Formats: sequence, structure tokens, C-alpha cells
Amino acid sequence: MTIPTTEGSAGTGAHRVLVLNSGSSSVKYQLLDMSDRTRLAVGLVERIGEETSRLVHTPLVGSGAGRRERTGPIADHRAALKAAAGELAADGLGLDSPRLAAIGHRVVHGGLRFTEPVVIDDEVLKEIERLVPVAPLHNPANITGIRTARAMRPDLPQVAVFDTAFHTTMPEYAARYAIDTKTADAHRIRRYGFHGTSHAYVSRKAAELLGRTPEEVNVIVLHLGNGASASAVAGGRCVETSMGLTPLEGLVMGTRSGDVDPAVTFHLMRVAGMSADEVDALLNKKSGLVGLCGDNDMREIRRRIDEGDERAALAFDIYVHRLKKYIGAYSAVLGRVDAVVFTAGVGENSAPVREAAVAGLEELGLAVDADLNGVRSDEPRLISPSGARVAVAVVPTDEELEIAVQTFALVGQARGPVGQAHN
Repeated sequence: MTIPTTEGSAGTGAHRVLVLNSGSSSVKYQLLDMSDRTRLAVGLVERIGEETSRLVHTPLVGSGAGRRERTGPIADHRAALKAAAGELAADGLGLDSPRLAAIGHRVVHGGLRFTEPVVIDDEVLKEIERLVPVAPLHNPANITGIRTARAMRPDLPQVAVFDTAFHTTMPEYAARYAIDTKTADAHRIRRYGFHGTSHAYVSRKAAELLGRTPEEVNVIVLHLGNGASASAVAGGRCVETSMGLTPLEGLVMGTRSGDVDPAVTFHLMRVAGMSADEVDALLNKKSGLVGLCGDNDMREIRRRIDEGDERAALAFDIYVHRLKKYIGAYSAVLGRVDAVVFTAGVGENSAPVREAAVAGLEELGLAVDADLNGVRSDEPRLISPSGARVAVAVVPTDEELEIAVQTFALVGQARGPVGQAHN
């Protein structure tokens, strides 16, 4: 695929990457300088299309550093990106800068075709559109962000980095559902997995923390945010992950049920008279922690537990029980586990979740040191006792950096190949 070379492209020594994560009603963005992998600015436009739209922009360099916020109607994603570009320009970091090498887009679903990041052209965009039926909540928003950015900078390389790509190394026996093969193939039904940029980044950083190469270690990664997923990574390659055709399968999440008997859907349609869309909304938006106890914020759940709230306590126990099941299952899949790694909002910040998740798993070599587990830090760290057979670690994820590194590598300015360990 031909990469355009213009004043703003990587061929001229440009070394900045703008990372865009376009949601249905929001755009998150970060501008990074890949010469030293530092952030120049971060921002969020949310509630797009509403009267109460909000833009929060934080420049991280220069005399203008400091959070800026404004509210008011932002009609659509094009207006949102223009507003973000205006904030960047005010800091001397505009999208028209010749230092901008590329724009990297998070794309949730890449199917089986996209196993690596790709420079976006019309053919790539059409394939991402063809995947909308298996990612109806995510790919349309990603496509909107891509189209908007391409219209604003048609001369600049735009790169798609896929959540699913890291999981395409799963063997067929892990990726296939046990349903009729012709039906599955006709409708692209299989397990794809998500949060791939996070699992890729964290598994490599975990190997680095252990002083080894990714090829030498087997790691279980637990990405625990409002969305949550687990992966089993053997020698740097994903061999199993908890999310499936969609991000609904697997762990208990903030608003998603995770694993559930598929017949629950048919039961609700027949007995409760619910439509397919209503069941979809129930399982994706009204289940998980919020369905169990009315809260999807683990901090609030822990506060309620401390006050004796039984619903919150049960929700926490169900959440942790599912984690234990996956840790045990993935230990069996890997055969040898060198580390269990916690990441994302809950994984990085909730000591009670980490402690409870490995409690009782001493026979698997797992334990946490209470003092180490209680430390708050933004740095990768071990929280297992000295000499533990299996390391337990906390590794802050950095999906934006991972997207920027993969984007920059593809457009020709990286210091190493896509997939190498990144500091």
C-alpha cells in the first residue's frame, strides 16, 4: 500500500502523531512527539450533538500548560475535531504543522483481515464498514472519526490500529465457537477479542518488569476497567482471550454481563416479551455491576461494602469469582504462568480487587504482599511476595502510546519494528 509523502508526512522528518479515539458521542485525542515519546497535549470532546457538549484540553508543554474547558453545543464529529484542532493550534501544535507525521485511529474491530495496523485508503475504509454488523456499537463511530480526519488532512497518512489485531494469533480451537461451521463462516461468527492494544502493551511491559523478553514469558493480563477482559499470552502471542464476537463475552464488567447462558436471550424474548434490541440493551448497558447493585464505579461499591451494603458485597463477590475462574482457566491453557498482571482503571487502582482475585490461589503460586499491594503508583510494579513462584504485577496501560508507536512505525519513522518492546 502506497504511503503519501507530503510536507506533513513522515518522509520529511516529521515526528508527531495525533491519536484519535472516536466514540459514538465523544472524541478522545492525544498528540505525541515520537522522537522521545512524550505527550504534547491531551483532550476530550464529549456529549457531541447535545447542547451540553464539553471540551477539555490540556497542553503538556510550553508556557500555556494548564487545563482548559469549555461547554456549549458541538453539532457533530467534524465540529468536535475542528474544535480540538483549534485548541491544539492555540498552543502552537496545530494539525497543519509540518511536524505532524500521521494520525492514528483506534478501530475496535478489524476482523481476520487486519492483523496489523494499516494505512487507511478507500479499500481499507470499505472493509471496516463491512465489519459494522459484528461491531455495531463501535466501528461506525471509528469510521466517522476517520472520515472527518481524512477530510481535514487528506494529504496526511491516516493509520488504523485495531483492538482485535493482537488476538488474531489465537489458534482455531480457541477462536471457533462450537456452532455449525457454514453458518459461522457465512456470518463471520468467531471469537475476535478486544482491548488488544492494551494487552499487547501490558504483556510486553510485564516481560520488561521481569527482566526478560516477551518471547520468554507466559503472562495472564487482566484489563479491568468499565469494560474488562482477560488474555493468556504465551511467548508474546495471544493464545486465548475472554471477549468474543463482541465485547460482551467474558468477565463481569461495569454495565455488561460477561458470560451468560445464550438461552437467557431466548427465554427473555419468549417469557418477558422483550425484543432482540431490548435484550441487547439489557446485557450491554444494564447488567454487570450496575445491574447487580446499581453502581458501576468500584470505588463506590467498596464504600458501600464498608458501610455494610449486602447488594454491593454480592456484586463484588460475583465480579471476583469470575476473575478467579479466568485466572484458573488460563493457568491451565498456558501450562506455565510467569506473571498475572492487573491493568486499566480498576486493575491499577483497586487493591481490594487485586487481593481478592488471587486469594485462595496459593496452589497456583499466586499471592500478594499487603504492603506492596497498598502502594499507589503510576509505575509498573510487582505486588507479590519476594520469591513468589508466579509474579503478580500492576502495569499501567498506555493504549494511546501503543497506537502512536504502531502508527509511527508504519509510516516509516520508528526506531524499530512494530511489535518491539516500548519504553
